[in-house]
Amino acid sequence: MRPLSTAYNPIDYPALLVGLEKPDDAAVYRINDEQAILATVDFFPPVVDDPYAYGAIAAANALSDVYAMGGEVLFAINLAAFPAKLDLSILADILRGGADRVREAGAVIAGGHTIKDDEPKYGLAVTGIIHPGKIISKGGARPGDVLILTKPLGIGVITTAHKRDEVDPANLKAAIASMTRLNRGAASAAQAVGHVHAMTDITGYSLLGHAHEMAHLSHADFVLSYASLPWLDGAKRYATEGIFPGGAFDNAAFFESWVAISAPIDAALRLLLFDPETSGGLLMAVDPDHADRLIAELAKRDTTGWRIGSVEPGEGRIRVEA
Repeated sequence: MRPLSTAYNPIDYPALLVGLEKPDDAAVYRINDEQAILATVDFFPPVVDDPYAYGAIAAANALSDVYAMGGEVLFAINLAAFPAKLDLSILADILRGGADRVREAGAVIAGGHTIKDDEPKYGLAVTGIIHPGKIISKGGARPGDVLILTKPLGIGVITTAHKRDEVDPANLKAAIASMTRLNRGAASAAQAVGHVHAMTDITGYSLLGHAHEMAHLSHADFVLSYASLPWLDGAKRYATEGIFPGGAFDNAAFFESWVAISAPIDAALRLLLFDPETSGGLLMAVDPDHADRLIAELAKRDTTGWRIGSVEPGEGRIRVEA
């Protein structure tokens, strides 16, 4: 059986600007010289107990792949699985949470499909739009670029503490606010500056996993400053208490061969760097002469930008320094 990446010849589909042969956050198909369509899909089981918040989080996470390419959302299609034994009002709240986030994106839910399943699942198939010349891919980072992150980290350990009934309600509230916040403003800021060379969103593969993807596709190395990384309140405490999702261990096992950590931190905080995020922020590689302007444009859109590192020549390695 051939792998998916060789299931078609890109030469036969010249309008498919980003597909399986060039892994990125969304597929891109050129319609004409001024317009290209972005397409992506994402769904997952609940990460919080509140149905409305779960729907909003899942929707924001799915929409983020369009923003990670620098695009705008046009419309979305609901994807849901729901147990027959549960009250349909729960499903209604999930869908309402998703619809409100799509509406906030200036888009609309245009349909959907639901099946019966033993475990609830929800997400979106999302269609967006972008100028073909303004696509921001994962693989464009250049040596000298500044790395900027737009949301704090630590979602995985906080939601795991929630599942174990060990979370501080204030920590959970802050995590939900972060997960439901759209990356639309961050994408808009990147387009306004025009010198963001590469971008992706930080989700299940963790900061280090997604940073490796960007670095590898850019034929570069990333140097991250541990002291500059933003963390949600409670994240470090839960890590030191050993409250980790299974995905953190999976990420560490898969990506650690690409990572060198010289920062003086203990084993728990090292593992926290591999914490899987949900609806995390955008990681941007921006020309150093335009980093201050990017941070200013982010602030204009009520979004914080943290300088967390830089880009060097290389082949996909990540160094975490003090």
